[in-house]
Amino acid sequence: MKLLRYGPAGQEKPGVLDANGQVRSLSALVDDIGGTSLLPERLAHLRSLDLSSLPLVPGVPQQDLRLGPCVAHVGKCICIGLNYADHAAESGMPVPPEPVVFGKWTSALSGPDDAVHIPRGSLKTDWEVELAVVIGQGGSHIAEADAMQHVAGYCVMNDVSERDFQLNRSGTWDKGKGCDSFGPLGPWLVTADEVPNPQALSLWLEVDGHRYQNGSTATMVYQVPFLISYLSRFMSLQPGDVISTGTPPGVGMGQKPPVYLRAGQTMRLGVEGLGIQTQRVVQG
Repeated sequence: MKLLRYGPAGQEKPGVLDANGQVRSLSALVDDIGGTSLLPERLAHLRSLDLSSLPLVPGVPQQDLRLGPCVAHVGKCICIGLNYADHAAESGMPVPPEPVVFGKWTSALSGPDDAVHIPRGSLKTDWEVELAVVIGQGGSHIAEADAMQHVAGYCVMNDVSERDFQLNRSGTWDKGKGCDSFGPLGPWLVTADEVPNPQALSLWLEVDGHRYQNGSTATMVYQVPFLISYLSRFMSLQPGDVISTGTPPGVGMGQKPPVYLRAGQTMRLGVEGLGIQTQRVVQG
């Protein structure tokens, strides 16, 4: 299933994409796409439905029908840094002996095609296409062998980053990662049953038609089952939590010389089987 949220910002309603690429309403069945609606038994019930019997939502998704972030009321958005060895190299940093963990404020999450705002005073706003994992069944101290049973599904995230705020302003990375609009999420949450191997997905990103990132989740340093198990040692994972798993090489900071986003540019990015995002860059 491809679960989604449609409508004006802050007023999104739950939906599902049918076989014809049209949106069907889930409002009579779930309050929203997030939290306990992502538990395994709830997803199994939705999968059993005849989608053609559900109300049709007018409009074409990502054209005249806006999509919001595909998960609502995210409790935690946990990000993994330097999780591709070649990206670590382009950043001039060693491959970490354990996953680098940081948070992206949930106020940064936005729709897959919403504008990305360059923060005031920013000269180094950058892009990062990533595979995001959404937790269904929560838990703590999850065994790596059991980790995939805790996944509700997967989606695309653009982990937009302000490099000066992140690296040169003292303290943690978080202040360069959580600016408003820095977390486009979606277009849809693809349930885990439709993604047999999350470590075999291509992912890519273009700016104004120039492809900067072209990688594969096969080259992750720390793969999805390990990340879920590892994170669950330090915090309980809860339904609807989002784990963004790192980016392949090709970010702006890694270009020679570095290239950063400017107002008026357009980013386009995707992960194989999970959809495509398009964002216009504007001055905040």
